[in-house]
Amino acid sequence: MKSERTEFDARLDTVPDRPGVYLMKDASGSVIYVGKAKNLRNRLRSYFSHNPSGNTKVLAMISHIADFDYIVVESELEALLLEANLIKSYQPHYNILLRDDKGFPYACITMNEQYPRVVKAFRIGKDRESGARYYGPFLGGDLYHALRAIRDIFPAKTCRRVFPRDIGKLRPCLNYHIGRCIGPCRGDVSAEDYRAVMEDVCKFFEGRYDGIRKELTEKMRAASDEMMFEHAAIYRDRLDALNRIVASQNVTFRKEQDLDAIGIFRDAGEICLRKLELRGGLIVGSSTFFLPDGEEDDAAVLSAFMIQYYPDASYIPPLILLPVLTEDSSATEEFLAERAGRKVELRVPKRGDGARILELAVSNAKESLRRRVLRVGESETGIREALAQLRSRLSLDRAPERIEAFDISNLGQDDRCGAMAVFRDGRPNRAGYRFFRIKATEGQDDYASMREVLRRRFSHTESDFGSLPDLVLMDGGKAHVLLARTVLEELGLGDRVAVAGMVKDKKHRTAGLVLPDGTTQLFPEHERMTEENLVLLRLLTAIQNEVHRLAFSYQRKLGKKRNLSFTLEDIPGIGPAKRKALLLHFGTIARVRAAEEAALAEVPKITAENAKAIYRHFHREEESI
Repeated sequence: MKSERTEFDARLDTVPDRPGVYLMKDASGSVIYVGKAKNLRNRLRSYFSHNPSGNTKVLAMISHIADFDYIVVESELEALLLEANLIKSYQPHYNILLRDDKGFPYACITMNEQYPRVVKAFRIGKDRESGARYYGPFLGGDLYHALRAIRDIFPAKTCRRVFPRDIGKLRPCLNYHIGRCIGPCRGDVSAEDYRAVMEDVCKFFEGRYDGIRKELTEKMRAASDEMMFEHAAIYRDRLDALNRIVASQNVTFRKEQDLDAIGIFRDAGEICLRKLELRGGLIVGSSTFFLPDGEEDDAAVLSAFMIQYYPDASYIPPLILLPVLTEDSSATEEFLAERAGRKVELRVPKRGDGARILELAVSNAKESLRRRVLRVGESETGIREALAQLRSRLSLDRAPERIEAFDISNLGQDDRCGAMAVFRDGRPNRAGYRFFRIKATEGQDDYASMREVLRRRFSHTESDFGSLPDLVLMDGGKAHVLLARTVLEELGLGDRVAVAGMVKDKKHRTAGLVLPDGTTQLFPEHERMTEENLVLLRLLTAIQNEVHRLAFSYQRKLGKKRNLSFTLEDIPGIGPAKRKALLLHFGTIARVRAAEEAALAEVPKITAENAKAIYRHFHREEESI
């Protein structure tokens, strides 16, 4: 290694101090990393110093460098363009790579074909280079709803006939006769006319609704003027369907503009990027991407995402909102502007609508990753491996089938509660979830509250709670594990139920497993994380996040109920039954407050005197003016 470094030192003296791209290679000659630099000599020297700096992944990459090469360019922008192309070509192991996620589908419009189709795809294909357009990836059932909307709005074919091969061979199907397809199978519809329909479908996926709406309105009016009322009705129905889609985009902003907002969230060894698309002031779509967490900072991940995603995107908006600006943001803006053919701005919003939509993107990224982690990966193999890991580490007789996790939540002295999440065969079993309102424990004592919850749960082993768990997981460290073991032993269950704990790191992410004897096994750093460790981390993260979510949501529910109860309890003559009748009738306390006296009197059990008291209670300030 020392001789290699000496050889590198000699070569570094000849490297120019100009912008460029460098390629790191391993002993086999394979490119393992591609990077760019404003000053090639300084950047390369930083890798081969006696004490190179960087995170675990960078240091691991440096240890595998056997050779390097570089390409000099004229500007930082050229370096960025070249870096993007080389990463796409070599797919280096130590670069952040934006891979297609097989769990989430794309909509593919085959505009490379004479008669384009709308098809579902689980990865971006090579046909994009010849004109096919991909939109997504879509999360959950979003693509299903989008495809249903297309059938309602656009007269595109949904049959399996292949054009132009099948033109004129069969009679048109029912969709043609009810106006849902323009009938290219008849032979009197040109390929250009059908492609125009598919261009509108592309506009729909890009959120450009106004042009589609204007065209449908004009066609409806023209048909009506020509007394072709059946055709006018078809256009009216399509316009109504489009307006329903637009109306369902209930997140609107004051300024009608086009922008993307990219949220980022990390957990369980993965990163989720969620891109929300705002078009004309409405959120019209989103895309979700998952990457392994290699300890790179958010700026590096976002930079890699933009140079790999946007060059092939169907549309690049003039504004992209980010939680943090990248080091090379100016060059990235030039890079994107060249692709878009106009100015593109990267911005970190601090207030107003921009901050709102970025916050929404981040919260969506968090929720997407939570849902993914809750599935404990995409395969049953991963779940079985995680359960086998638990069996091995906890020295269990068999892999745990039923796991119960417990957590406590409170807000000071009020609304103290506990929650129990149940996982069966590695999957959440929501029918088994239970909630506990702390009754016997005085004051804010989490340990005493947890003791109460555990005793209440394990005093009812076969009635309200079903079978005993194979494993109890405590959301906490050694003290919580020992507490649970003590309670189980007191109830004679110490030999029947295993106990372990889950601990978090300073960033409040699952970091390790507390064994029954109180010792803690922390997961290794990301670069040394094996697949076996990763599947176990996902399972523990899913369980810990879920039980924490349950406890917190129940505590909030109790707080809301207490506040509502206090508000109505202050009204003379309004007891529990009448409070219940009011909330059942109006739904929310805000609607009770807004109701007129006559409307209040219409509620069952509410007398005219009660209605008057309720109205006065919520309008005392108005009466005093």
